[in-house]
Amino acid sequence: MCKGLAALPATCLKSAKDIKHKIGFLLQKPDPPKEQKSLKEKEKEKEKEKAKVTVVNRVPLAEIEKWKTSFNNLIKNEDGRKAFTSFLQSEYSQENIEFWEACEDFKQTSVDKMNVKARKIFERYVEEDSPSEVNLDSATRELTRKNLEMCDASCFEEAQSKIFTLMEKDSYRRFLKSKLFLELSQPLLDNKPCSLEKKGKRHISDRSQCLPSYA
Repeated sequence: MCKGLAALPATCLKSAKDIKHKIGFLLQKPDPPKEQKSLKEKEKEKEKEKAKVTVVNRVPLAEIEKWKTSFNNLIKNEDGRKAFTSFLQSEYSQENIEFWEACEDFKQTSVDKMNVKARKIFERYVEEDSPSEVNLDSATRELTRKNLEMCDASCFEEAQSKIFTLMEKDSYRRFLKSKLFLELSQPLLDNKPCSLEKKGKRHISDRSQCLPSYA
């Protein structure tokens, strides 16, 4: 016959009570605060951005020579932006060129859609701890926030100018010395393997004239 719990050894009783306590604790454990969840979601977005790879195609050497003369010549050229974006991706700082492009696109936005688009750009690139936050001083960040109240085509003018200058004085100089730019500057060799490599992963392009996307 069963003699009940009293007949069990003291160690068994203690283990049973510990298990019961742990189960009760897990059942009562609250869900993570919404703020914590949002931070995790932001981190996931940042990881997705880092995984992006931009294909860089062969560009006429005459055009590449223009890129050397000024950052403006580089960034205003579509192929130049692609090459520069690929380089920034290798440094995990592509949010700068993405923000600049978003600002350029914003200037062409119709008035009735400006408020919504401006808010999205601000929340993605300008706001503190945003998914693709760019490096802005607090004064410029606050000025941009105020500009949202009376939104027009110049809403991000100051912030865009600061990021342009940052890229021009920092990333652009490294880009001109990068392996990617040096390879772009070389005459095309026949039958040269064409691939895009980033952190050990190979991305094969369907075009025959392209170069690695890493710096």
